[in-house]
Amino acid sequence: MRNYRTISEVEEEYLRNHPDEVDDYVSVLFDEYAESGDTASLMASLRVVSRVKGVSRVAEASGLSRKGVQKALSENGNPQFGSVNAIMQAMGYRLTPQKLSSEDPPPE
Repeated sequence: MRNYRTISEVEEEYLRNHPDEVDDYVSVLFDEYAESGDTASLMASLRVVSRVKGVSRVAEASGLSRKGVQKALSENGNPQFGSVNAIMQAMGYRLTPQKLSSEDPPPE
């Protein structure tokens, strides 16, 4: 029986081998989230980035426990805004507002 890798495993391997593309990956995932409003997909992608950056390092820098980071970014997690913000900053990013144009439809 053949074992197949998940999309997350493939993305993680790719980003580990191409660390210069992590910033673009994060930008794209937030653009996609702004379009779709799919929180589960956003959290899955942020989990990938946290593994690439090192969950232990992200936990230490964010002031959360390793379990706290994993729980906040889990499929079943319901993280507080402050936790996501701390995790993003620990990974080297910040959440910033962007003005929507009047033509931008709200996410469904």
